[in-house]
Amino acid sequence: MKIEKIKTLGQLKTAGYESKSIKDELRNNLIEKIKINENVFEGVWGYENSVIPELERAILSRHNINLLGLRGQAKTRLARLMVNLLDEYIPVVEGSEIHDDPLSPMSRFAIEIIKEKGEDTPVSWLHRNERFYEKLATPDVTVADLIGDVDPIKAANLKLSYADDRVIHFGMIPRANRCIFVINELPDLQARIQVSLFNILQEGDIQIRGFKLRLPLDLQFIFTANPEDYTNRGSIVTPLKDRIGSQILTHYPEDIEIAKRITKQEANLDLRQSDLVHVPELAMDLLEQISFEARDSEYVDAKSGVSARMSITAFENLLSTAERRILKSGEQDTSIRLGDFMGVIPAITGKIELVYEGEQEGAAFVAENLMEDAIKTIFPTIFPKINKLERKDAETPYDELVSWFFDKEALELLDDDSDSEYKGKLDAVSPLNQLLKEHHPNLDKKDSYFIKELVLWGLVAHKKLSKYRMSDGVRFKDMYGSYISGL
Repeated sequence: MKIEKIKTLGQLKTAGYESKSIKDELRNNLIEKIKINENVFEGVWGYENSVIPELERAILSRHNINLLGLRGQAKTRLARLMVNLLDEYIPVVEGSEIHDDPLSPMSRFAIEIIKEKGEDTPVSWLHRNERFYEKLATPDVTVADLIGDVDPIKAANLKLSYADDRVIHFGMIPRANRCIFVINELPDLQARIQVSLFNILQEGDIQIRGFKLRLPLDLQFIFTANPEDYTNRGSIVTPLKDRIGSQILTHYPEDIEIAKRITKQEANLDLRQSDLVHVPELAMDLLEQISFEARDSEYVDAKSGVSARMSITAFENLLSTAERRILKSGEQDTSIRLGDFMGVIPAITGKIELVYEGEQEGAAFVAENLMEDAIKTIFPTIFPKINKLERKDAETPYDELVSWFFDKEALELLDDDSDSEYKGKLDAVSPLNQLLKEHHPNLDKKDSYFIKELVLWGLVAHKKLSKYRMSDGVRFKDMYGSYISGL
């Protein structure tokens, strides 16, 4: 019988429906998906051999779960994706505040209506998407918010004594019965509030204001926590940790390819930006490398972490920088330039927590320093390495290029240069063209100018050239000439 035809308790029994707990639902549906090799956690990258197997083992074990990791590691997304493991619909007693199972009612409302109407008790169906509840743990959360409290207005309206359990107003957790309930940033929850979860996690029941009320709630709890919180803002009390079945450690992407995939998937772009702006793959590599450098930087607080959101917002800023340029110039399209990366600095400074030394240097300085470190890391992967110490008179592939700057005044690349002006200036540096011809003869012309500019920034990072940031662009000069001119 189709569910739309099942509208009463009697029809539900006739259809042969069998009740099962939410943890059994998750377990049974996961088993079926594992058998056919179906990916449950679609859109989560880099966890295939680490977090996801541990999460699947926890679900198979019917555990409540704590996802422990630094910010921006997809903890909440993993929790939300678990909804896909629930049955599409479950029956509930119509009108029940706590999604009573018609075959196993527990609230006074459901018990009385079934006693009154019997097989004619009305049944409604709850879709899996409505079975996800989420609460951010903040210091002002109370036991009444989570568990419930006596409602004096209800008592007055119904003319009931405070001793009657019908005056109870249920909190979020009872209302999430037979659902997934997520508490984000668990350590921010006050210790006395965490204590109120003990009975729910272990015995599955709740206690409200001394009522002798046993509600064997059926919930899948998922908690998220940041390890920094354990020392800075609070902690998970030990008995609560003891009641959480599995603690799973999340992590940041381990390589640039995975990080790029995440950024491209999550970036909130206007389709016109994607059409108007060409992004060289090397530009994406450099963008992600900035995050990797930040996680190892002496200026950045490693305990706080560097969220994947930094790369995502930086990518959005990068495209917007290029888009703004062509809107001003009236051109139809453009490619990302390395100079456009100056436009991502606000996305970096807003996403990193600095240690004392970083605060002294300033967020903008640290952001530029991270960009320089990223260029240093990327540069040897596409061009011959520049050694820190070289023999006197030793020849290098960059000698002609450095000499060109020694003989010339300077090269100025302005932020608002049109594409033709920008390309003309780089093409005029003949040793740069020769360098690309030798090391990247088959390079796509669309990408060639980004790499040409990267060579200049790379030589600056390795102290072969100097770079001066003007109000409207960048000036490249040789080291000696710049020293004399004071630039």
